[in-house]
Amino acid sequence: MNQMSQDHFNDQLRKRTLKMAASVRDMLVKQKVHQIDRTHILQLSRSASSVAANYRSATRGRSDAEYFSKICIVVEEADETLFWLEYLIEINVINKNENLVLLDEVNQLVRLFSTIKRKMKEKIERNVVKKG
Repeated sequence: MNQMSQDHFNDQLRKRTLKMAASVRDMLVKQKVHQIDRTHILQLSRSASSVAANYRSATRGRSDAEYFSKICIVVEEADETLFWLEYLIEINVINKNENLVLLDEVNQLVRLFSTIKRKMKEKIERNVVKKG
């Protein structure tokens, strides 16, 4: 991928992760939440915004190793976001049918970032072998 298309890809994914985090927040604002579930709601909000913030940071990385490190965090946070969505659906705090689009988007982001992480790891390992 040339630099211009890489920059465009990064920009589109930064916008997509920001939109996902904002969608999580918008969905949560509409929820009536029992006191016991507030901690879980906050965890979902934190992990969703962390996906966007850490991806943005990753794209500003100065090296492949720095990028990979941040992408590992993005994968963890995206998967955590998916967990909290599924958990809150399971305990009937969030309505699954009303949030299918958001659930699908988070699933797609987990898969996408996992693929990016795997490919980046392979690239780093190839470079280590070449130098060694």
